[in-house]
Amino acid sequence: MGAAVKAVELEADGRAVRLSSPDKVYFPEKGYTKRDVAEYFLAVGPGITRALRERPTTLQRFVDGVEGEFFYQKRAPKNLPDWIPTARIAFPSGRPADEICPTELAAVIWAANLGTLTFHPWPVRSTDTDHPDELRIDLDPQPGTDYADAVRAAHELRSVLDDHGLRGWPKTSGGRGIHVFVPIAPEWTFTEVRRAAIAAGRELERRMPDRVTTAWWKEERGERIFVDFNQTARDRTIASAYSVRPRPHAPVSAPLRWEEIDDAEPGDFDIRTMPKRYADVGDVHADMDDHAFRLDALLELADRDERERGLGDMPYPPEYPKMPGEPKRVQPSRARHDGETAG
Repeated sequence: MGAAVKAVELEADGRAVRLSSPDKVYFPEKGYTKRDVAEYFLAVGPGITRALRERPTTLQRFVDGVEGEFFYQKRAPKNLPDWIPTARIAFPSGRPADEICPTELAAVIWAANLGTLTFHPWPVRSTDTDHPDELRIDLDPQPGTDYADAVRAAHELRSVLDDHGLRGWPKTSGGRGIHVFVPIAPEWTFTEVRRAAIAAGRELERRMPDRVTTAWWKEERGERIFVDFNQTARDRTIASAYSVRPRPHAPVSAPLRWEEIDDAEPGDFDIRTMPKRYADVGDVHADMDDHAFRLDALLELADRDERERGLGDMPYPPEYPKMPGEPKRVQPSRARHDGETAG
């Protein structure tokens, strides 16, 4: 058996990037190595670069492969090359941090060398980190539901968006879910964009009450697709298009056309199959940056929901500071129990 290769250099759009321990196995079930992951990113280079360009990005790192521990690298590491820019973001606590903002494919390969499989870009650009330029809607299958259920919800979501002057671009989550990204003008705050996402989710829920829910508490969701509106809160992110997901067969988050989602099988998109698809059809979300839709109609819907239906804000995740107008963060069964005890 030959000696392990200590390091190689890969070229990414004219820049050489060092890859240490290229033979290190990241996916034991398939035998995929660090180099396999890096070469996958090279194969879909323009696509993943488009998805990350100028966005503050958290790196989900698996330095010992998918069967080892992982961590999220939010702050730019000290050994960051000077050719990878950063941008300052503010966490919900108000504390700032500088995150990497990839502007070229070499930054993706550099991150892959650190064990990064999944990239989590903020929905903002480095030039304005307080105003999202994407509305991201996460259709998350709950126990008892699957990808086919997410597809049905996605089609109806498409109609909801269309009715409010918006267009979404769908992709697989890399698991059973579907993500729909809507490019928007960067004119609204995180709070306002989240409010628009809640309004879209509630309208979808009204149209499909037996199949879709916006219930934040798991005990209330049932066997339905959950519209995870809190993925639009500040510092909550969704895996980028073309990111590798940490599952045994190395699936990827695959951008799709709307006409493809019914026949797509999420498990068919992985680091071996996606390069061929990319070579055949390219980046099917390449035109996203040519659009910037407005949220006025969804925000008007949110106002009507509050005024006419008494539907205000929804709970934030537990690590967030209490927000103005937010309801109590107490799960319904606990609230009932406490009420009974107090009585």
